[in-house]
Amino acid sequence: MPGTELRCGVSGGPDSLAMLALAVAAGCRATAVHVDHGLRPGSTVEAEVVAAAASRLGAAFRAERVRVAPGPNLEARARNARRAVLGEGAATGHTMDDQAETVLLNLLRGAAADGLAGMAPGPAHPVLGLRRAETHALCAELGLEVVRDPTNDDRRFLRNRVRHELLPLCSAVAGRDVVPVLARQAEVLRADVEVLEAMAGALDPTDGAALAGAPEALARRAVRRWLRADGPHPPDLAGVERVLGVARGERRATDVAPATRVRRTAGRLRAEPVACPDDARGGPAVR
Repeated sequence: MPGTELRCGVSGGPDSLAMLALAVAAGCRATAVHVDHGLRPGSTVEAEVVAAAASRLGAAFRAERVRVAPGPNLEARARNARRAVLGEGAATGHTMDDQAETVLLNLLRGAAADGLAGMAPGPAHPVLGLRRAETHALCAELGLEVVRDPTNDDRRFLRNRVRHELLPLCSAVAGRDVVPVLARQAEVLRADVEVLEAMAGALDPTDGAALAGAPEALARRAVRRWLRADGPHPPDLAGVERVLGVARGERRATDVAPATRVRRTAGRLRAEPVACPDDARGGPAVR
């Protein structure tokens, strides 16, 4: 809406620059925030490109710098560092093509329905309905200088292999562009997930009998919702299944990540922190 303040994560690429331009055109009080990870030579020049674009478009500008140490999972750690700097509710320039890539990546990771639902549309993803070709075309039409990130072509990163190899192969096999197909599937699954979440929210995960008697899909979701409060990530499927075993009386207790022990006492489940988790089997089984 006109007058709305909007922090935009702008790397200098065409997707985020197009988002910034559209935000200003919509009357938002936009601030372009550039985060420099310092991972490649010349990265400081990218901030200058973003600053120039923001000035031309009539947006505010802020530059941030974070340190990401070399090592495993570099892409994920850099992404997390950027999110931390941008803060909650910041807008990013993810497009429909990014959505399709995310769906396939989550499929490969076994992320189930929640992962296949992809990114949720809204203020944090305002250009999710646009194709990458459209954001590139808009920048060209406006004459905006864009940053070309060479790491987007680096096949060492899984997302790039999905982008340059898997998605084109899927389209070739299907005989059509599968990006809108995958995006539509994510939209449908997201609606299903919202219904399941609402139903699971009505189930008391500390009531052993109720949990044991509920449909397994709802019981699993209720357990994940409950234990997610103890850390940034819910337990994996194996951990959830062990907790359901506790609810059914098949074991007295189990340990799940992050460092949490779930016990059943007088029909009620309780979660407590544990310094040294039991073995991977999740605690003693009832004999």
